[in-house]
Amino acid sequence: MVKPVKKAVFPVAGLGTRFLPATKAMPKEMLPIVDKPLIQYAVEEAREAGIDEFIFVTGRGKTLMEDHFDHAVELETVLKERGRNDSLALVLQCIPETGHVYYTRQQQPLGLGHAVWCARSFIREEPFAVLLADDLILAQPGCLKQMVEIYEKVGGNLVAVENVPRELTNRYGILDVDKDDGRVARARGLVEKPKPEVAPSTLSIIGRYILQPEVFAHLDKREYGAGGEIQLTDAMAKTIGDVPFHGLRFKGRRFDCGSKLGFVEANIAFALGRPEMQGDVRAMLKRFL
Repeated sequence: MVKPVKKAVFPVAGLGTRFLPATKAMPKEMLPIVDKPLIQYAVEEAREAGIDEFIFVTGRGKTLMEDHFDHAVELETVLKERGRNDSLALVLQCIPETGHVYYTRQQQPLGLGHAVWCARSFIREEPFAVLLADDLILAQPGCLKQMVEIYEKVGGNLVAVENVPRELTNRYGILDVDKDDGRVARARGLVEKPKPEVAPSTLSIIGRYILQPEVFAHLDKREYGAGGEIQLTDAMAKTIGDVPFHGLRFKGRRFDCGSKLGFVEANIAFALGRPEMQGDVRAMLKRFL
C-alpha cells in the first residue's frame, strides 16, 4: 500500500526573463492562457488529482501571485452587489481552503533542486508532487491525475515523460530505460541534459513529478550539476536502487509556455477547446492565414 499524495510543490521563483518587459512587474506564472494565469491551471490540475495542500516556492516580486490565491474583498463585494454571480464564482473557485496554502522563499536562484529543497519543512516524510507551471498540459483527465493512478500501482518516484528529437536531449533530463511497456518505463538511471551522442534514450522528463521524501537526503548535500545549479534530476537519480523509478507517457499535449512560441500556441489550443470561442477563433485564424 503506497502512501497517498496530498501535497504539491510549485517552484515559481524564476525571473521570467524570456518574457520581458511583460514580466518586469508581473510573475511569468501570472501570464494568462485565454482568461486564467498559468499557475491557476497548475493548481487546478493538482486539485483534480486529489492534492489538498499547496506549497509555493517564490522569490522577490511574486506577491501578485499570492494575492491571486486570496480573497479580493472589494472586487467580490462589487460583483455581488451587481449580481455578477458567474464572475464571482470564477473568482472564488481559485482560492484554496484556508490553512492549506503555504509560501516559502528561494532566496538564491540555485536551480530546481534547490527550489524543491526549500519546501522540505512542509513535506516532512510524505510523498509529494511537483508541478512546473511553464509546462502547461492539455489533457483529460489531467496529467497529474493520470500519474497518481499509475503511482498507486508502482509506488516510488514517478515522472511524466515524452520523447524528444535526439538533437534536443541536451535541454532535458533523460531516462536510462531498463524496461518499457510503451506507456510506463522503468529507469535504471537519469542523466541531466546529456549531449545527443551520449544520451541513453530520447525519453525526457517534463514538469510533473511524484517524489518520495528520500530525495531530500540528496538535495541536502547541495551538489551542483549541469549549468552550475542544484539539479533535481541528479538527486532523483541517486535514489534509484533504494526507491523504484518510473516514467509515464501521459495522454495529452504539452505546451512549453516558457517560450514565446509555446505560449502563443497554448493560447490558441486552449481557446479552440472552449465551445463558446472555437468558431470565432477558427475564423480569426483563417483571416490571418
